[in-house]
Parts: sequence; C-alpha cells; structure tokens
Amino acid sequence: MNDRRRESLEHEHRPEAIERRLREPSRAQLIPDAILGGIDGCVTTFAVVSGAFGAGFSATVALVLGVANLLADGFSMAISNYEAIQAQREHVEGVRRSENHHIDMVPEGEREEIRQIFQRKGLAGETLERVVETICSNREIWVETMVAEEHGLRSEGLSPLKSALATFVAFLVVGAMPLLPYAIPGLDITRQFLSSLAVAGLMFFLIGMGKSLVYHQPVMKSGLRTLLIGGAAAGLAFLTGHLAQALFGVGM
Repeated sequence: MNDRRRESLEHEHRPEAIERRLREPSRAQLIPDAILGGIDGCVTTFAVVSGAFGAGFSATVALVLGVANLLADGFSMAISNYEAIQAQREHVEGVRRSENHHIDMVPEGEREEIRQIFQRKGLAGETLERVVETICSNREIWVETMVAEEHGLRSEGLSPLKSALATFVAFLVVGAMPLLPYAIPGLDITRQFLSSLAVAGLMFFLIGMGKSLVYHQPVMKSGLRTLLIGGAAAGLAFLTGHLAQALFGVGM
C-alpha cells in the first residue's frame, strides 16, 4: 500500500505533471459552494416537510411548499453567493490598485515591505536581497506578492458565476431528494414523511462523507456530524410546526 502510494505521489510530482496541474484553473472554490448549497437545500426542503407534517398539513400542501421553497431559496442563495464572491473580487482589485499607487508614490517603502515579508520567512543576506530584487523587477509579480503576502488575499479561482451555479445546482439536486416520497402515489402521509426523513438523513450523511474525501477528514465522523446538524434543523422545524398547530390551530 505504501509503495503504491509513493509511486502515485512520485508520478504526481514529475515536472510535466506539476506543470499541467498548475496550468489548470483552480476549482477549490466550487467545492465548498456545492457543499453549502447541498446541505442548505436539503435542510430547507426537509424543514418545510417536517414543519408541514408537524402542523398536520396534507401531502399536497407539503409538496407545493417544498417545491416553492426549493426554487425561491435556491435562487436567493445563488444570488447571495454571487454577490459575495463579486464583492470579494472587487475588494482584491481595490487592494491591487492601491498597491500599484503605492509603488508609484513610495517605491522604496514598498521594496522594504517585500524585504521584511521575506525576512520574516527566514531569508537573510545576499539571498534575501536577490529575492527582493527579482520580485521588484517585475511590476505584476511585485503587486501580486503584496496582495497575497501583506493583505492575505487571493483572486485565483474566484468566479461569481461559477460559484452561483454550483450553489444553485447542488441546492436543487440535493434539496429535491426529501420531496421525492411526496410525489409517489399510494403512500399515506406518515409513510411519506418517514421516507422523506430517511432520504434526508442519507443525503446529509453522503454530503458529510463526500466532504471528508475532499478535505481528507475521517469519513464516518464527518458523515455523522453533517447528519446531526441537518437532523437538528429538521427537528426544530417539526417542533415549530407542531407548536403552531397546538397554540394557534394551524393545520388541516
């Protein structure tokens, strides 16, 4: 096993493999977008289903409310994510313009910032001066280094449209799963709810497992953690619906 792993790592770190990997656009941002959309979609629709069941609504009402929330909340969440990523990109661009201006106005001060940044990384003497000279000889590299090292910002992989689409698609696909039992004829409302509960639990667990594979976390721990979070949200919605029925007579 270790030999195969070592061989795989050596293959991934060949010069041509590294070059190919670095040329590919970053997809790191889309993974958390999809995870967030999937979890929120499943929580949203199953919360509606749970609230409707707790309030005593019919299966038709639960399905209509679930679909309406699925589309409206999914679109709202995608737009919100788009605006957030766009704002982040605009912030990076603003910092980049500011650093360009600083280089024009106080180049020696900006050069000293580069020197101290890499000095803190352990470089010194002639090696440090060569690094400073190399970076400051290229305006674009100079600015990007300041943006990343001084401000801790990055713009690579930030695509508002792709992030919004990843969120929306994950929200719709995963969020639709708890509604499927309500579209099956012949099931009474209790069985529909229990089937929806099982599907939602499976979705939460699978999302957690998928997240663990991407971020190299313990599979069972991540799956159970996501399941508990989703279950807590659904339980709160069921309790709210049940209390609404009891206190205000809401229900069918």
